Amino acid sequence: MSDIEIRDDRAAGRLEAVVGGGADGEVAGRIEYFVLEAPGHALVPVHTIVEPAHEGKGIAGALARELYLIAAREGVAVAPLCPYVTKWAERHPDQAPPAAPELRRAAKEWLAAHPGRF
Repeated sequence: MSDIEIRDDRAAGRLEAVVGGGADGEVAGRIEYFVLEAPGHALVPVHTIVEPAHEGKGIAGALARELYLIAAREGVAVAPLCPYVTKWAERHPDQAPPAAPELRRAAKEWLAAHPGRF
């Protein structure tokens, strides 16, 4: 896993795991997310995708961990709608504080109101 760089492309709503380094690296996996603004700020992961050639290497877990680290640095919550991130958070409660129920509700409403986004 030392040759994996995780990049946050906030504008595109993707947290990417890149292997091979540099600008020519290959995206091995990603978490697609959006930023919830109200009723509070939160990062909302919707999908976690790992390319088949890179499965079983801990990439999805590294992405989930980094998403929670980013949220902690920014002082915001993570309100996961992605089944993988939800399960990862349940297995790592020390690294993944639960989001308030109203944030999860608002995230679901936002996603329903933007059906073509993900």
